[in-house]
Amino acid sequence: MNNTTPQPLNLLCAGAAQGLVRALADEWLAVAGAATQGRFGAVGGLKEALLAGEACDVMVVTDAMVSALAADGLLVGNTRVPLGRVATGVAVRSGQPRPDVSTPQALKAALRAADSIYFPDPQRATAGIHFANVLRALGVHDELQPRFKNFPNGATSMRELAASTSANAIGSTQVTEINYTPGVDLVGALPEPHGLNTVYSAAVSARAAQPALARRFLELMGGPGSLSLREKGGFEA
Repeated sequence: MNNTTPQPLNLLCAGAAQGLVRALADEWLAVAGAATQGRFGAVGGLKEALLAGEACDVMVVTDAMVSALAADGLLVGNTRVPLGRVATGVAVRSGQPRPDVSTPQALKAALRAADSIYFPDPQRATAGIHFANVLRALGVHDELQPRFKNFPNGATSMRELAASTSANAIGSTQVTEINYTPGVDLVGALPEPHGLNTVYSAAVSARAAQPALARRFLELMGGPGSLSLREKGGFEA
């Protein structure tokens, strides 16, 4: 007898959407009879993985990267599904006082008062690159560098922040990664003019082993049925 159970769907997925994928896992398994598996992390590392030939049916990255990879023939452009816009925010461990970060001056004071600063890879992660530039713009990057706690992606950075025993820890990454991480609280978005709103989209890989199944997953992930999950996590229209 032939086994018709679909193989797991392979994803290369930005950390900003990791919580959404996990929140949809049970529903996807129920409707498609397939699991999802793959890599979650910084978009730069995901691009490297795709270029290296890592198995991928669906890729979830910044909309700009989807456009570039589609132009190079690596993603199927007409399958693109927008997920929404995600702000970069500031977080503290649950139970800690929430500092004022509503202005650049207030954010600068909050960062100087922190004894450890958690944020993702400043070379390859969207939020990490941006936050490092914000620190430079505020004139505190070099001063505070000894307090930096950097990890490959925002989700890991927030888990480490939640587990921190520092008396006054603070962190920054995409709002979705903050909202989906137990043990940390969102303080607020980065203040203007330092805000960053990143649009994320998903598309089918040109090398997808299961393109039809991948399209079904995108319908679930970006469709009206998951809108409340996206909004709850921090995706904005």
